[in-house]
Amino acid sequence: MSPSRALMIQGTGSDVGKSVLVAGIARALVRRGLRVRPFKPQNMSNNAAVTADGGEIGRAQALQARACGVAPSVDMNPVLLKPQSEIGAQVVVRGKVLTNADARAYQSLKPSLLPKVLESFAHLRREADIVLVEGAGSAAEINLRAADIANMGFALAAKVPVVLAGDIDRGGVIASLVGTHAVLEPAERALVRGFIINKFRGDASLFAEGLSAITARTDWPSFGVVPWLPEIARLPAEDAMALGRAHVNRSGGAVHIAVPMLSRIANFDDFDPLAQEPGVTLTMVEPGRPLPAGLDLIILPGTKATLADLKFLRAQGWDIDLLAHWRRGGAVWGICGGYQMLGRRIEDPDGVEGPPGGADGLGLLDVTTLLTGEKMLEEVAGSDLDSGAPVFGYEMHMGRTEGPGRVRPMLRLADGRTDGSRSTCGRVRGCYLHGLFRSDAFRASLLHGFGAAASGLAFEAGVEAALDALADHLERHLDITALLTAAA
Repeated sequence: MSPSRALMIQGTGSDVGKSVLVAGIARALVRRGLRVRPFKPQNMSNNAAVTADGGEIGRAQALQARACGVAPSVDMNPVLLKPQSEIGAQVVVRGKVLTNADARAYQSLKPSLLPKVLESFAHLRREADIVLVEGAGSAAEINLRAADIANMGFALAAKVPVVLAGDIDRGGVIASLVGTHAVLEPAERALVRGFIINKFRGDASLFAEGLSAITARTDWPSFGVVPWLPEIARLPAEDAMALGRAHVNRSGGAVHIAVPMLSRIANFDDFDPLAQEPGVTLTMVEPGRPLPAGLDLIILPGTKATLADLKFLRAQGWDIDLLAHWRRGGAVWGICGGYQMLGRRIEDPDGVEGPPGGADGLGLLDVTTLLTGEKMLEEVAGSDLDSGAPVFGYEMHMGRTEGPGRVRPMLRLADGRTDGSRSTCGRVRGCYLHGLFRSDAFRASLLHGFGAAASGLAFEAGVEAALDALADHLERHLDITALLTAAA
């Protein structure tokens, strides 16, 4: 078979909407009868998904695979960086942890990763009519250009044409596109087939002169101006930078839930279903702010660095707020790293997540956790032992949690295993299952437990509807046929 076509969407910066554009274009092309695959050479995110082949990739690529109507695979995101500190990250290659590296060490490691990236790209090309490639961060980061595998370095190595996306909502989109043109090398500029203006608000005809100005200074044509689409709030966000804006339900729901935003919060799309639930007011509490009074439930989220974030939680005073909430009769739940924090003790003797050490947990569950180098990556299903409601999702964690509290598990999994723990008072619960709240029946049981009625929200159907709405939107505002022609 001859290789399929490919097209790469790069951006003038982070959070310009690259992942959403790829998902929407993918769904539009699938509806035209094409076999489409997503690909991101390198991703940096603690929001990850488990693949059927037993690895992990960025959550955005899992969503893009869903837009394509296929199961996610490790080839769709061969290099995933999961930040563990301000300068260091866990390096995941083709779904498995390779090493931990600081920024400088990773720069030295990148040349050895390019062959693996190109191998994964070749696998996808053999099974698709077109591969849609997503860049990372900004194409203009010339300080990181040496050994680049995320943007133009990959595009040149794989000979993939590029479309640049700019975010007009943040301002300066003309300068960002023209400036990117200015700093690219001639061979890199030659790969660019045109640009997209994303997140436009208002009358797009008023930006006609802006489009002409960009083209006059770059010789790049416009593929279209994409207006702001509210429905994308129903799709999982890739980066934690979106949490403060998009994940607060302001509908005034009767059940008030708060989630503290830990410094290394992971898999935060766990809370998307709650944010969309009319009966819930969800508050993502930013550092420096106390946990609100009058809450029904506090949920400690997953984290990429449990001990470091336990220290961070205490530095914010959130432990005091949480324990006061519990003493007043409030409920406290934990997911993954948050579950570990609710126990009596966490030990990391081998320095799996940072410097070797240990710390006392919050002591609300009678369990202890030993962090180990072996990582659990598995899609699972089961039921909630309190309500009997079905649950499904995935486990993604390092460490084993044991102790007397495990005799009161939270979940029973389909393979007969149990997961998590419940306190004797019943108000404290924890488990390792990410995606817990995607189950409509489980969310309904949660609401009933706090005296509220279920809304009938069908979360998974809503994600599909949002992908279709996104594809419709891009068909109206982008020249999809011209994008397809630009692919090579």
